Amino acid sequence: MARDTEQMPQSHKYDVLIIGSGAAGLSVALNLPRHLKTAVISKGELASGSTLWAQGGIAAVLDDEDSIEEHIQDTLAAGADLCHEDAVRFTVEHGRESIEWLIEQGVAFTRDDTEDKYHLTREGGHSRRRIIHAADATGHAVSQTLSDRVRSLPNVEILEQRVAVDLITHRKLSLPGNRCVGAYVLNIEDSHVELFSARFVVIATGGSSKAYRYTSNPDGASGDGIAIAWRAGCRVANMEFNQFHPTCLYHPHAKSFLITEAVRGEGGRLLLPDGSTFMERFDPRGELAPRDIVARAIDHEMKRLGADHLYLDISHKPADFIKSHFPTIYEKCIEFGVDITRSAIPVVPAAHYTCGGVMTDVKARSDVNQLYVVGEAAFTGLHGANRMASNSLLECLVYGKAAADDIARTDADIPEPPTAPAWDESQVRDSDEDVVISHNWDELRHFMWDYVGIVRTTKRLQRAKHRVDLLGREIGEFYSNYRVSNDLLELRNLVTVADLIICSALQRRESRGLHYTLDYPGLLHEAKDTILTPTTFRTRAP
Repeated sequence: MARDTEQMPQSHKYDVLIIGSGAAGLSVALNLPRHLKTAVISKGELASGSTLWAQGGIAAVLDDEDSIEEHIQDTLAAGADLCHEDAVRFTVEHGRESIEWLIEQGVAFTRDDTEDKYHLTREGGHSRRRIIHAADATGHAVSQTLSDRVRSLPNVEILEQRVAVDLITHRKLSLPGNRCVGAYVLNIEDSHVELFSARFVVIATGGSSKAYRYTSNPDGASGDGIAIAWRAGCRVANMEFNQFHPTCLYHPHAKSFLITEAVRGEGGRLLLPDGSTFMERFDPRGELAPRDIVARAIDHEMKRLGADHLYLDISHKPADFIKSHFPTIYEKCIEFGVDITRSAIPVVPAAHYTCGGVMTDVKARSDVNQLYVVGEAAFTGLHGANRMASNSLLECLVYGKAAADDIARTDADIPEPPTAPAWDESQVRDSDEDVVISHNWDELRHFMWDYVGIVRTTKRLQRAKHRVDLLGREIGEFYSNYRVSNDLLELRNLVTVADLIICSALQRRESRGLHYTLDYPGLLHEAKDTILTPTTFRTRAP
């Protein structure tokens, strides 16, 4: 092997290390004081995560006829009594200022044709129009704008093609206390693991939808941040609730293209293969019911009929209206031979959003000191048994600023991190069995889809638990003997989050939100969070 002659892995030292480059991570970077030396590491290119592909928009009270209380009540109703009202109120009350901040950064939201106002659309579960958007590609506009702004900051270094391996904590270094002091990070381009030391660490890595066979999210949504935080000693909550987006384009080559809920908000109808409607049988709000009800209804009808997919039809609207409101969807569907101005869109539910995550407080602080978690990787209490449409980007902005503000507040009190050892590769070798990774990756996503999907049974969950335990042991052995790779790290993290999902689901002995458990079809009298505690957990005392 020629590795001895290759460039040795680097060591980096920063004030703040941000792992992830979506709306949450970039919001933290842009709100930090400019004297703090900051690194933003991205698994791929800077603008390549889930934010980039978010179509719908951002929910906030922007209309004079709307109210904060109405937005709060809509969110609480969608969450099936599991939302934490204090987190909901905190997020909603900071909605307008978050949108104004985005506009200041340069995000070009769509304006109303008739008035000098921003156009607001409506999505499932919302009682009013309160979704500000940039056509049907809001995430793209937000991601590109924030990326451009971060690139202009002299105190921020952007490091792409890097994936976190594990966090470095006082416990890991056999030191007293409960502090996070950095991370080991794989440089994908040269296959070396680098040491990043930092006084503050922020996880903003997104959710874990890739644990399922069908997902609307890009490839990076593999639960990396949740997994590394769990291993570092952070509790997780409500991991059993993975929101399935009701309408993902069904086509063998479309992969994970999401059809925004705004299509239903603007009059789109869900149809069975025979062209008849069905949503009125499941909810009086019909197509405007919250997405958990819509996704379960579609899944139910597909299973009842043995259908591969159902249809979403907006072709009864004028063609110009469709093309102006949904240009991205129109163009993408045309690529696959579907003209949405003339015919219905074939759709299936797909794993879309991780409702649970790493437990954090109102300042985005986790159980480990100086470790913050923001965005989809976090459990703030905003999302209960189901995420309210378009609240997620708002959560990224609100809690991203909260994390930055807390870092600024405590900056003077946090000392330099202690010395940590470089990553040791002396006892491992290059893998000659990569087929193990690809096989286990396929197996994991298949049994998660079959056994841990929208409708569950105890027996299915137990079968899934048995299989994930076997995979965990196999991957653990693989990880111990071979040099780490991006594929191995992803699989390791997917196995971890899949296990957390299964263990949480086994504890949930009721049918709440999206997921229906045949063994426990009713609701418990009291709604409680499912909290899992790792063996590495320590109290937050310094």
